[in-house]
Amino acid sequence: MDDSELFAAAQRLPSARRPLLGLTILVIEDSRYACEALRLLCLRSGARIRRADCLKSARRHLQVYRPSVVIADVGLPDGSGLELIEEMNAANPRVRIILAISGDENVEAATLAAGADGFLAKPITSLAAFQQAILSRLPDDRQPTGPRQLSDETVEPDPLAFRDDMAHAADVLNDTKEEKTLDYLAQFLGGVARSAGDGPLATAADNLARARMEGRPVASDAAMIAGLVQERLERKITL
Repeated sequence: MDDSELFAAAQRLPSARRPLLGLTILVIEDSRYACEALRLLCLRSGARIRRADCLKSARRHLQVYRPSVVIADVGLPDGSGLELIEEMNAANPRVRIILAISGDENVEAATLAAGADGFLAKPITSLAAFQQAILSRLPDDRQPTGPRQLSDETVEPDPLAFRDDMAHAADVLNDTKEEKTLDYLAQFLGGVARSAGDGPLATAADNLARARMEGRPVASDAAMIAGLVQERLERKITL
C-alpha cells in the first residue's frame, strides 16, 4: 500500500503554509526526544508521520506501507540504520526520499554511500531546514503552489520525552554492561544530549565512545554516564 497514492487520491495538495501536505513520513528513531521534535516539524508542515523505534519495527512497517519519505537514525538498538538505508535504496519500488539522521556528523559520508539522499545532523529543530531537506528532493508537481515564506520557527519537544530517554538509558545500563551495548548507549545518549543541549551528558557520551574506539578501560566512563543519567531522573530535569 503506497501512502503517497492514498493521500493523492484524497486530493491533499501542498500549500505555501503546509508545504508537505499529502506526504507520509516514516521516522525510524529510538529517542523519544528526537522523535517528538520530528513529530512537531511534521505537524507544522502538514505531513503525516509514522514511527518505528528499531530495525525490526521499521522493516515490518515497510512490508505493509510505502511512505513518501523515510528519516532513519543511524544508531538503533538492534543494529545500524545504514543496513536499512542500503535495503531501501536497493528496493523496487524505492522510497522516494531517504534521509539519514545522527548526532554524529562524522557518519554523513557513510550514510550517503549507503544510498541516503541526504543527511540531517541532530538537533533537528529548524522548520525551514526540515522542510527544505524534503522539498528540494521532490519533483515539480509535488511543490507547494504560490510564494512560500521561509520560517525561522524552531520546535521545542516536551521535556518529558527527554526524561523517557533517560529512563531508557538507565534500563539499558541495568540490563547489561556488554561492550556492544555500551557502544549503542554512547551513540544514543550523545544524540539525545546534543538534541537537548545537555553539554555535560554529551561530553560524557563522547568520552565513552572514544574509550571504546581506543580500546581503553571504560568502567569509569560508564560509571560517569550512569551517575549523570540517574541525576537527571532524580531531578526530573526541565530543559
